[in-house]
Amino acid sequence: MQFLETVFYFIVTLGVLVFVHELGHFLAAKLFGMRVERFSIGFPPRAFGKKIGETDYCISWIPIGGFVKIAGMIDESFDTEHLDKPPEPWEFRSKPIWQRMIVISAGVAMNILLAVFIFWGINYTQGKTVRDTTEIDYVIKDSPAAKAGIEAGDKVITINGTPITHWDEILSHMYIESIGSDVTLTVIRDAQEVQLYVPRSSIPEPPEPFGIIPAHTEIMIAAVDPGKPADELGLKPMDVLLALNGTAVKYTHKVIELVQSSAGKPLLVEWRRGNEIMSGVTIPSDDGRIGIQLGPRYTGPQTTFHYSLLEAFPEGLKFMINITGLAIQQIWMIVSGQVAFSKSVGGPIKIAQLAMQSAELGFITYLHFVAFLSITLAVLNVLPFPVLDGGHLVFLILEGVFRREIPVKIKLGLQKAGLAILLAFMAIVVYNDIVNF
Repeated sequence: MQFLETVFYFIVTLGVLVFVHELGHFLAAKLFGMRVERFSIGFPPRAFGKKIGETDYCISWIPIGGFVKIAGMIDESFDTEHLDKPPEPWEFRSKPIWQRMIVISAGVAMNILLAVFIFWGINYTQGKTVRDTTEIDYVIKDSPAAKAGIEAGDKVITINGTPITHWDEILSHMYIESIGSDVTLTVIRDAQEVQLYVPRSSIPEPPEPFGIIPAHTEIMIAAVDPGKPADELGLKPMDVLLALNGTAVKYTHKVIELVQSSAGKPLLVEWRRGNEIMSGVTIPSDDGRIGIQLGPRYTGPQTTFHYSLLEAFPEGLKFMINITGLAIQQIWMIVSGQVAFSKSVGGPIKIAQLAMQSAELGFITYLHFVAFLSITLAVLNVLPFPVLDGGHLVFLILEGVFRREIPVKIKLGLQKAGLAILLAFMAIVVYNDIVNF
């Protein structure tokens, strides 16, 4: 049953994102009078569909994307039959470069718009909730925060001279507002103000932690891997971990430490589900895992800001911009080797797992996941790589600069090489998914 749910959420999530992306290309092409020969969800071979007018609307077998085949365009189909004939008015190649650039960019634009609308809707219907504390309850040992001299019990009052009133402002200033510059924190410690200097080079990029945990925090199980020791014990998402082998736990690193020290040996687990305290014994795997994903849950005072329909839009736009910046940073860290490829890149299996897990945590959490994935898809597609939208844009820019079309043989060669590399990359990602499943 869980397998079917995972497949369902994968199909829905990827289907929506691919449909929205390809719809952007489709609508832009139609706007400029281009003929669209195929609108496909998935890559060939074609599974089923229906031809309406000049367009074949279909589902294809390989579920890793989709494509819109526009007449007169050299794309993933490598169709060159049209080159033997003069350009027709409805073909891609007969249109001005600026129109072709809009068509190519429209998929990315639609993914960005989807994210904006999701965040807009969430802000309007749910408001924005912030954690009303600036007190640090715990500093992770050997973390950047610990090396900067931050201590448990410190209360942050300013960052780079800006007053701080709640925890979310701390995160925003550390990771976004002060990006590219060093950080100076002023904290209250033992009734005295203390200034702490944090060089930008020591602040890790998300998802790596800075190392501070707010007061009023407990550790919640975000997901349970099916068939693993935790699943067999009966642990479920939303359960709160209380203790392992009699030692109280409130932070992820402590859980990891205790579980790994009990590899292959009985481990007493205590947890809370609702108001009920539960316990049981399990045996971690030989590599020190029980198959759970953890996340902190704040239980202290909170304030919710409510927005009108118009007020919610700039908040959603701001959130989208912040997430886009973080996605770009993450990609750069992977490319530059600052984070491990195997831990940072997920394929179809990982997406399916995360989609189901986010859905289990609630519809709003699931929408956040869809929006984040939509932004990631947009950022990846705009990379200047053959086959991707960014690669097509590079061709068009070069043609605009040199005022002549790039030779077809060069385009085809780069497209084929790009597709081969992309398929090889996908194979590595899927293998990585299976290894870490």
